[in-house]
Amino acid sequence: MKLLFLIGLMLGSFMVMEFIAWFTHKYIMHGPLWSLHRDHHRRDDGQIVERNDSFFVFFAVPAIVLFLFGIKGGWMDYRIWIASGITLYGATYFTVHDIFIHQRFKLFRNSNHPYFKAIRRAHKVHHKQLGREGGSCFGMLIVPFKYLKENQ
Repeated sequence: MKLLFLIGLMLGSFMVMEFIAWFTHKYIMHGPLWSLHRDHHRRDDGQIVERNDSFFVFFAVPAIVLFLFGIKGGWMDYRIWIASGITLYGATYFTVHDIFIHQRFKLFRNSNHPYFKAIRRAHKVHHKQLGREGGSCFGMLIVPFKYLKENQ
């Protein structure tokens, strides 16, 4: 029973990270830390590393701290499972955002699934706005319904 709870805690942490990523993107990256995020909106073709990539540290540090303190309690410690949810979200973010959407590595290029098309379309709309003001579609996995509807 405890294992089921811990798996739920990990999945819940993963889902909360989508909201945290949305909030951070909208209010921090397009706010006071725009200077780090700006290059992501004005990227040169072929550029692999951006100043924007430094944001991974903001998300990795809480997971690292939870892993460090949780390891004393063993693999059944709740902190390990929360850290695992955060880490799983980070891996998903890297795969979906950096590889699938921005094609930093030429993988997953020909996906015709309506959900994946909607993710790409919403992100493209987000990048039409080159400045920090007036943007939309700040999330990654949860996209506005209109983009899903367009693919039907």
